[in-house]
Amino acid sequence: MSDQKGRECGMPVPDAALDARGLACPLPLLKTKQALATLESGQLLEVAASDQGSWRDIATFAEHSAHTLVHREQRADGFHFWIRKAESLRP
Repeated sequence: MSDQKGRECGMPVPDAALDARGLACPLPLLKTKQALATLESGQLLEVAASDQGSWRDIATFAEHSAHTLVHREQRADGFHFWIRKAESLRP
């Protein structure tokens, strides 16, 4: 099913997905950071959140980190974000 979701919005299928809907601030951002920590460099994380503050929080986090906010959109079920984990700086 996540394969179909990725195609509907034109985004590549994510390597991992996080459903943070129903969680209040700051939990969507904290869960996003934890999920990114489990991924390999270059992998894509899709996050779904319902907390309105996540729209700003996750975008600001990406701006101030090495991770890339590839895309974000608002849907009927909440906010969706696609974040690419930063490349490792270690050799």
